[in-house]
Amino acid sequence: MIVDCHVHPTSPPDQMLHYADRMSIDKLCLSLGPHFIQQPTPEQVEADNDFNRRLVEVYPDRFLAYANLNPNYLEHSLREIERCLVDGPFIGIKLWVAMRCDHANCDVIAERIAELGALVLQHTFYRTGGNLAGESSPADLAALADRHPQTTFIMAHGGLNWEKGLKTVIEQENILVDTCGFDPEMGYTEMAVRLLGAERVVYGSDGAGRSFASQLAKVYGADITESEKTAILGGNMERILGL
Repeated sequence: MIVDCHVHPTSPPDQMLHYADRMSIDKLCLSLGPHFIQQPTPEQVEADNDFNRRLVEVYPDRFLAYANLNPNYLEHSLREIERCLVDGPFIGIKLWVAMRCDHANCDVIAERIAELGALVLQHTFYRTGGNLAGESSPADLAALADRHPQTTFIMAHGGLNWEKGLKTVIEQENILVDTCGFDPEMGYTEMAVRLLGAERVVYGSDGAGRSFASQLAKVYGADITESEKTAILGGNMERILGL
């Protein structure tokens, strides 16, 4: 099984599944919505989550979903966790750039996610010239993960500056890293496996902004063992989600 842990529903679902089938990708984990909004209102958050819920309901064997949250609205975020994860089919939450994840509001959210045994997909960048005001760095995520060792996090994009990002989270064993969000550069997957272990690396494409194939190349072309590739492509997500 190949599980893409990081996909955005910005293309028609039939088109996404057509190209996923060409690449033999079995399941796609959706986050955010059809339009990226840096500071979504509660109503916009709910619209994103309703959009992804419908896709999961129509294609239950292919799509999984993370609930979009804006931690600036803490009580609303907690209600959305109940609506989407407790009463709905979602596998976790996605935190983007509305608030740095080292904020105290995210502690409350992370604690609830741990209680549910769900996932946190956290956008992280070390951006050239400095991050956006609410944009998390790998260091922010490492601090949050230290405080919540029972919560499982996926550090999206390896921090973009991935050599620095991977080194930042070596000690936080509850942080996995995905493979997506930058060009298919040589060395990323090998370094991630060397520093973190293959069990802490998961395949993600960041589609439709990136192609499935270019991001799969980071795994298929890596100088690692076949068993490590199998774990990264789907085995780790199968284990974590109990698929």
